[in-house]
Amino acid sequence: MPENNDLTKKYYKIGEVAEMLQLPVSTLRFWEREFSIIRPKRSDGNTRYYTPHDIENVRLVHYLVKEKGMKIDAARAEINRNRDNVSKRVEVIDRLRGIRDQLLHIKAAMDSIRFDR
Repeated sequence: MPENNDLTKKYYKIGEVAEMLQLPVSTLRFWEREFSIIRPKRSDGNTRYYTPHDIENVRLVHYLVKEKGMKIDAARAEINRNRDNVSKRVEVIDRLRGIRDQLLHIKAAMDSIRFDR
């Protein structure tokens, strides 16, 4: 799951959220029906607007369902039972992924220097 610590806007449309989390829009709509923690605001025209907090909630669900492979009911129960711990795990995993990406970038740069000689 991509790291999204740079949420600078106040609201994001569903397509933007789907793209940043690499999920189909239909999955976001489905999760909205299944998880009470995902409640984007809606305009008069019924356009969904996600806040950074909403996006963090989607990321929790993504972690449990897509990465850990939990069923919807089990993920819902885990969030209700231990939300803070799930949030911390997601945060740590995102940080580790960022560090891994940086290390891979450094390795690629070092490899290119070795081959230039």
